[in-house]
Amino acid sequence: MSIDIIITLCAVFLLVATVTGWATSVGLAARSPEMRRLRRLATATPHGMAGETVALPLVDVIDPRVRRLPGVPKSPKDMKRLQRRLAHAGFHGPRALLVFSAANLITPLLLIALTLAALGVHGGWVVAIFTGAIGYLLPGIIVSRQIERRKTLISNGLPDALDLLIVCVEAGSGLDQALVKASDELAITHPALAEELRMITTEVRAGKPRLDAFKNFAERTKVDDVRSLVALLVQTDRFGTSIAQALRTHAETSRTKRRQRAEERAAKVGVKLVFPLVLFLFPALYVVILGPAVIQFLRVFLTAVQR
Repeated sequence: MSIDIIITLCAVFLLVATVTGWATSVGLAARSPEMRRLRRLATATPHGMAGETVALPLVDVIDPRVRRLPGVPKSPKDMKRLQRRLAHAGFHGPRALLVFSAANLITPLLLIALTLAALGVHGGWVVAIFTGAIGYLLPGIIVSRQIERRKTLISNGLPDALDLLIVCVEAGSGLDQALVKASDELAITHPALAEELRMITTEVRAGKPRLDAFKNFAERTKVDDVRSLVALLVQTDRFGTSIAQALRTHAETSRTKRRQRAEERAAKVGVKLVFPLVLFLFPALYVVILGPAVIQFLRVFLTAVQR
């Protein structure tokens, strides 16, 4: 048996063993009595003032056995930083942390094993190192893309949420009931923003001051429009001005910004279409237009050479 086959089999064995151990650990941790009781307490649906329910986890417990797994940050500071980054991307809870850490560990090994199996050890170890580095960076790149995508979705859905809040407030509802109603109505069209509004409601019902809940909302999303909205609500609460008028003014500003972003993307389409046109359309166009002329030229040239 050659050395290439032995190394490939060892890499595949390590990969399968790692995945099996991780799956077994997750299964045992999920079936423990402590975790079952915590899940029952965390997923309880408290009833609001208007009768709606909010089904969001209130407890964020990390199993101590998770910290012992490879790839999981051991420092509490690094753990909080990673949790905050995953929360910006919309992934909450210890399961998201576990999946991200497992992806950082499994993806490089998988890509290295596939590269060595395809190219061999002697001819593919340089490419395997390169693909392993890509596999290690790939989960972070995906999370960064998800953060930017979520920020865009929240920015686009904010004017609609403000319009719903204005309608509810002017109809006589309080701001808390308006948030609950807006989160229910936006669950289909803007799920990311609806989830953040539910978190605000959950924090307020848990006893946190409303302004602190709004500040946490701005900290979680990292969206400039949300920060402006939170600053506006803080000033409104401090000076006692009309909430509906302040929300209407900010809704108009947010709607204008959304239209400007759409116009900016539309203006960039012409530049982005240059590369597909040059790479795909123009070669085929040249073949269709100049192909007959080239064939005729070659025929005339070959006839002249034969004579």
